[in-house]
Amino acid sequence: MNGDIILSVRNLEKHFYEGRLKALQGISTDIRRGEVVCVIGPSGSGKSTFLRCLNLMELPTAGTITFEGTDITDPTVDINLHRRKIGMVFQHFNLFPHMTVLRNMTIAPVKLLKKDPATAEKEAKALLERVNLLERAGAYPNQLSGGQKQRIAIVRALCMNPDVMLFDEPTSALDPEMVGEVLDVMKDLARSGMTMVCVTHEMGFAREVADRVLFIDEGRIVEEGTPEEIFSHPQEQRTRDFLNKVL
Repeated sequence: MNGDIILSVRNLEKHFYEGRLKALQGISTDIRRGEVVCVIGPSGSGKSTFLRCLNLMELPTAGTITFEGTDITDPTVDINLHRRKIGMVFQHFNLFPHMTVLRNMTIAPVKLLKKDPATAEKEAKALLERVNLLERAGAYPNQLSGGQKQRIAIVRALCMNPDVMLFDEPTSALDPEMVGEVLDVMKDLARSGMTMVCVTHEMGFAREVADRVLFIDEGRIVEEGTPEEIFSHPQEQRTRDFLNKVL
């Protein structure tokens, strides 16, 4: 970590159904460049909503999100320009089924970043090699396992050279034997210094990789700290109750 704040969230609120459901209630936190933040908590606690607000896939009801010095919740800001620097990996891969792996990876850099196609292809192949999938460059998504699809989804996001990567429970749709291969890619990414915010049910991963863990419940940050603080010495009873059920 080099310490400067890349994402600053202040008093974030997200309400649904005309305010009847308060998914986020006054969340404030800073994410520093090179930091790995894991977000844990029960289902329905607001974790994924929080993550999706960070690149305005969900529009906040109130509060501000500042990314690299720009308030991206300002309606006059071109959010698409900033989204190019925010990679996102979902539960369900979201690969284009009619395109090969290589085409899935190069379409955005060529169209959005105006990269030379040959350069984009070379960079994509280097990333495929990094996740041991270079031989699948010409395959289509329906020819891949779930773990392979998710590894492709991660390196596809990396093709845009993002400054931060957001992961929304990237292993929850996978068969158990495929989880490890995806987590290994994410661990490698964390070691390389990528700024990452991961919503995850994988407590072992959070414990091993995170610099900081946020425990969210009922739309609020109940507790945050190092993995050691959260998993070994939680201060809040709600955190202890949750961990007793999942560990």
